[in-house]
Amino acid sequence: MASSKLGAHTIAEILSEPQTWKQCLAELERSRQLESLNDAIPRGIECIFVGCGSSYYVSSVAASTWALLTGERAHAMPASEILLFPRTLPNPCQPVLISRSGFTSEVLEAANFLEKQLQLRTIAVTCGVDTPIERASTHFIRLAAADEKSTVMTRSFTSMLLALQALAAERAGDQQFLNSIPRLISQMTTRLDDINEKIRSLVESRSFADYVFLGQGPFFGVAQEATLKVAEMSCSYAQSFHTLEFRHGPKAIVTPDTLVTFFLSETGLDSEVPVLEEIKNLGGTTLVVANSANAAIRRSADCLIELALDVPELARAAATVIPGQFLGFHTGLAKGLNPDEPRNLTRVVVLEGENGGTHRAGT
Repeated sequence: MASSKLGAHTIAEILSEPQTWKQCLAELERSRQLESLNDAIPRGIECIFVGCGSSYYVSSVAASTWALLTGERAHAMPASEILLFPRTLPNPCQPVLISRSGFTSEVLEAANFLEKQLQLRTIAVTCGVDTPIERASTHFIRLAAADEKSTVMTRSFTSMLLALQALAAERAGDQQFLNSIPRLISQMTTRLDDINEKIRSLVESRSFADYVFLGQGPFFGVAQEATLKVAEMSCSYAQSFHTLEFRHGPKAIVTPDTLVTFFLSETGLDSEVPVLEEIKNLGGTTLVVANSANAAIRRSADCLIELALDVPELARAAATVIPGQFLGFHTGLAKGLNPDEPRNLTRVVVLEGENGGTHRAGT
């Protein structure tokens, strides 16, 4: 393996996630910001969660959570879709704009378009302090404790996701979900080392030509984010699909050199496990992330991560992201790369505008 100095920031930030969640949620509770934001969002309106890159995948999980917890309509959109195809945007709607840095060019442009042209009041979620996205939006959630030194989003992803899920629970009056967050933090604190070791051992045991990540419902956004983590940190070829959709053509790529990761839900378990069994029978190598495993899962999993979390299914989404982060990290190290500084990427990108201006972009 490469020097332990490579990826020092990234691994520290992954391992700090439960403590970071605790800090961020404590601040939200102290400020009562979730209550005030809930009051500001009109009833009977569709929520649109907007981001770029990892922040778009936060949007995907947050939108699923919002719909499932509140019963209100919600979906995720890349900021670029709003800018290039604005007629696809429901109007009226409640936009929620997500940007770790607060400088993401497309998100800033979307905020200005939504606020100034459509007269919509936006909510921004960021880890930056005194950033343009805060000034461009009517309301904002700032999670400064979740910001990172490394280029790749890890704790910022899960912290922004948990904050938005807590807002959805506040909206729904779901005290069970809100009460489960301290248990999630406590239980994940004791599980991180074991998850890290299992993923490290898998990566050290062999290399793979292809990486596939599968999930349904809110766990499809988790699969998308895991795909990006492996691509960013290890420069590996990775794809994501809805679990049952993988049967409809993509399974043609399966070989023993394909690592297929299943993020199994409880809601869809009876339909998802047969796909896992099929891919194992086709010769694929399987990594399974589940809250608990039955005999069929154990037979078909080459590597099994059992979270064993005593929290509602939706509250496990942030924890379910972490094995994909470890996979990207250790695969990058195995290839001699530095996960802190991925090839061709910078934490904040400065783009030259068509008229000579500049836009700061980052996820």
